[in-house]
Amino acid sequence: MKRLHSERGQAAVLTVVFLAGLLGAMAMVLDVGSWFREQRATQSAADAAALAGAQELPEFPGSASAVASEYLTSNGGGAAAISFSTRNYPNDTISVDVTRKAPGVFAKLFGINSVDVHAHAKARTGNPDSARYAAPIAVDRQHPLLNCTPLPCFGQDTVLDLKKTGPGAFRLLNLDGSKGGTGGKIDAEWILRGFDGYMPLGWYGSDPGAAFNDSKIKEALDIRIGDELLFPIYDSVQSNGANFEYRVIGWVGFVVTGFQSNGNKGLVNGQFVRVIWEGMLSESGSGAEDFGVRSVELVE
Repeated sequence: MKRLHSERGQAAVLTVVFLAGLLGAMAMVLDVGSWFREQRATQSAADAAALAGAQELPEFPGSASAVASEYLTSNGGGAAAISFSTRNYPNDTISVDVTRKAPGVFAKLFGINSVDVHAHAKARTGNPDSARYAAPIAVDRQHPLLNCTPLPCFGQDTVLDLKKTGPGAFRLLNLDGSKGGTGGKIDAEWILRGFDGYMPLGWYGSDPGAAFNDSKIKEALDIRIGDELLFPIYDSVQSNGANFEYRVIGWVGFVVTGFQSNGNKGLVNGQFVRVIWEGMLSESGSGAEDFGVRSVELVE
């Protein structure tokens, strides 16, 4: 009987040791899980800070650093190192390295008060070689405010004249690549919401006729007064009639302030502006001509 009692005592001790080990393991699992969550949050903040900072590049690296730092501060903070590099243009890439302390809870029982979690993010900016959500109003490359150096003259009142540039062509483009015209309803939709597709550089057919007199287009432009739109820029034309085409070499941001149309005459009032726009960047840097339109993306 004494031996049996002794064995029961040993079992009790082993049970306590086993439970202590199990609880310790569970505690460590919970802490490690919280550290992984903190690492993901840190990575998300670093990614967003890099994208935010890249919007100021390549012209303003000082502002890019301040914007990235401000974003990190308002999204969890951490020790940050911000640097710039060149991929296709000077200072077109920003790198953000973040370190945060992830506290331990149960790990403190083992002398681990916190661990360091790290995140690295890199984003670049450039002129896109295809752009999404463009509006169908084409702008002549020879417009005086597009010939300033090094960028267009932003913020100056100007007028875009939708005058005839060929037989039946009035500077309204078929952004979907079709021929023969899309009509006022579709043009109006593209003015309101932009063409829901990536528009590459190249030749585009004309929507024939003075479609800007369509009531839907007038209503769409009236709604967009005060908004930034993205207009294609062309430098040459070819063919005639239903086959008339414009060669698109880039895009420009434009804030619409007014619109008038009468017969074969249409005028869009506003200002050219620098914009950050959804687009796809060229890997080689040989994208669109620079008219102040930038796209940003995360890179490895």
